[in-house]
Amino acid sequence: MSGKLFNNKEIEILSSNKYVKKVSEKAITYTEDFRNIFIIESDKGKFSKLIFDECGSDINIIGIERIKSASKRWKNEYKGNKIT
Repeated sequence: MSGKLFNNKEIEILSSNKYVKKVSEKAITYTEDFRNIFIIESDKGKFSKLIFDECGSDINIIGIERIKSASKRWKNEYKGNKIT
């Protein structure tokens, strides 16, 4: 997990994304829709950062480490058939 904490303005910006379910100062929870879109686009060869960007995520706020971590976690879950 990234050590960066989100401030109130960043939480507000991240929360406005339709693919974000919940945001705290420490973490972001994404919707199942986004996770499914991510897996589909990733399987097509699209880079993780581009998927997040195209779905309206502010990469500068989220940070590349969070993107890498979520990507790895979701891909592993998908391989284990946890995402439908």
